[in-house]
Amino acid sequence: MLATTIPTSAAAGRLGAEGAFETLARVRELQAQGRDIVSLFVGEPDFDTPEHVKRAGIAGIEANQTHYTPSAGIAPFREAIASYASRFRGIAPAFGADEVVVSPGLKPMIWNVLCSLVDPGDEVVFADPAYPAYASCSAYLQAQPVRIPLYERYGFRLDLDELAAAVSDRTKVLILNSPHNPTGGVLTRADLETIAELAIRHDFTVVSDEIYCRNVYDADFFSIAAVPGMRERTVVLDGFSKAYAMTGWRLGYAIMPASLARVVALMGQNTYSCTATFVQSAGIAALEGPDEPVLAMVNEFRRRRDRIVAGLNALPGISCVVPPGAFYVFPNVTRITGDDRALASYLLEEAGVAALGGSSFGPAGAGYLRMSYATAMPLIEAALARMAQALPGFRP
Repeated sequence: MLATTIPTSAAAGRLGAEGAFETLARVRELQAQGRDIVSLFVGEPDFDTPEHVKRAGIAGIEANQTHYTPSAGIAPFREAIASYASRFRGIAPAFGADEVVVSPGLKPMIWNVLCSLVDPGDEVVFADPAYPAYASCSAYLQAQPVRIPLYERYGFRLDLDELAAAVSDRTKVLILNSPHNPTGGVLTRADLETIAELAIRHDFTVVSDEIYCRNVYDADFFSIAAVPGMRERTVVLDGFSKAYAMTGWRLGYAIMPASLARVVALMGQNTYSCTATFVQSAGIAALEGPDEPVLAMVNEFRRRRDRIVAGLNALPGISCVVPPGAFYVFPNVTRITGDDRALASYLLEEAGVAALGGSSFGPAGAGYLRMSYATAMPLIEAALARMAQALPGFRP
């Protein structure tokens, strides 16, 4: 039988790959060969989902919460999200349930929000480096991406002068991610107030990805939605994967003006239909139950962060600033090589340490590695020891 090739769309050709999944494939190959790999490349807490959340999900299944639900999410869950998000972010008057849309994981919500806002040729502004879905979705929609480089000397916060020079009345959307993946940088309240002035002046929408909002170590979290005049022009993205160790449950949400929420819910209706009902019940338990499991995770992440930063700074040729948020470090390896992906590949193949090259998150990430400290302390110690032994053998 002759092999045939089915042609794909031009839009599919504009999609970008995510480095973490490419690395995962190679890690699985090496593990199948019997190799012991320390995985610092994936953004997934190594904790179990809190017990009361699991019990709520199981109870939901036993109560036959296994049928179709409204695309926007069940009313009790949307009400719980609105109440929690308002308290946590200091929003008054409180968000309404009609401003909340639920999704099976946050990534579909990123796509559905941008698909609801962006037309071909629109300018979409985001940081560089950044979570790859922003660039991939913008390219798919034929938007005009505007990348704002992040600099280590500013703690990987946006350079507000560069941002002000880049935005204009042509800007349709600014995507923020604070705490930031991959650098761990956190925008300050003053930063967000300045950004709000730009948004109001140029009349653009802010899509604020706040999935790491519970992972702030040195200050209180602050949302741009809390800045006067910004609630009506902000889409808040959040979910349960990072704060509650619920990556496999696939549960995210967005909060936005009700008129936009109806459009985003319609996008969900046309893509994933709805989110599993029993998973939404687990989400209610997470938001309304005890917060101690989240606080315990944050305290442990802080301890791991301090250890991995100290260990990386002790390695010749590597320097690493202390990230104030998320659960990633972004060490500078330019004194070793400019080819961060080659170094990441070497560490995986020769040392059994899986990290990601910073350039896989955008051109401004070149010369850095992204490592997650959402893994047990003994594994962090093992990774540091292996790197210390292997790095002298690296040849650019």
